[in-house]
Amino acid sequence: MLRHTAKHLAQAILVLLGVVVLIFCLLQSIPGDPIQAMVGDMPVPPALRAALEERFGLNEPFFSRLYRYLANVLQGDLGYSMNYRRPVFDILAERFPRTLLLAGTGYSLGIVIGIAIGIHSAITPHRGVDQAWSSLVLIGYAMPTFWVGQLLVMLFAIQLGWLPTQGMGPMISRATGFDWVLERATYLALPVATYTILEATRVARFMRASVAETLEQGYIVTARQKGLSRREIIMGHVVRNSILPVITVMGYSFGTAMGGAVLLETVFSYPGVGSLMVESVRARDTQAIVGVVILIACSVVVMNIVVDLLYAWLDPRIRVSSSQG
Repeated sequence: MLRHTAKHLAQAILVLLGVVVLIFCLLQSIPGDPIQAMVGDMPVPPALRAALEERFGLNEPFFSRLYRYLANVLQGDLGYSMNYRRPVFDILAERFPRTLLLAGTGYSLGIVIGIAIGIHSAITPHRGVDQAWSSLVLIGYAMPTFWVGQLLVMLFAIQLGWLPTQGMGPMISRATGFDWVLERATYLALPVATYTILEATRVARFMRASVAETLEQGYIVTARQKGLSRREIIMGHVVRNSILPVITVMGYSFGTAMGGAVLLETVFSYPGVGSLMVESVRARDTQAIVGVVILIACSVVVMNIVVDLLYAWLDPRIRVSSSQG
């Protein structure tokens, strides 16, 4: 197990290094003047331009800038945001917990609901119920995330007036304790629901197919012949073996959830990492953009490692093959 973990950690480091280099190179090739974007519409005097280029290392050769940036990243220094006038690390430390709360809650709820729907759809003997669940899942999966969010806003915020349309909380609040939590929960309800719908439909599709395949296996037939009840077969054999392919999808799904923050946080004006990415692209804030990409890449890589370890824990054959390899 230790060798299996070390192998994945080494692969993760190489992936992150490749992501940093690739994104840095791509951003350097984008046309535009970062100094002018930082100053605004005002003309930039030559002396000020030279000072800013010296301050941010923009007058250095490309490989010198790349080397210095990689060295700083390894020390935890993600650079300085010219748009926010703050270190990028401080901005990410402020915004990432908000995105993690939003995406993590929707991601977790979506997995639980999707697994339940997939199991119920596959084991239900009534064909009409199975077709109804499959149709709803397919419709939900086909709808773009930002469009689902807009539909929820139109229904629950504009038409019914039950929930706020955007933001993370009111501008002025005197709520404390549980009332404060409940107040923030109303602002999170719609974006979390959007995440949940997306994730639940994705997981339900894989879970239904996996359960249907597992029910046809020989050991399930043997369990029935031994006289085990339907509940014992489902909980003791079907669910444990069917959930393995779904766990594999969870790593990819988390990356999609983090990437979806860019659109979803824009729709709901949620002050997280996604909205930071949009604002930084508009301002051509290279350091902030690379910092966001590194953070998202690290999150996805860590989640994939967790998924791999969970898969190896549930399926001992993975551990055996890793130790032999």
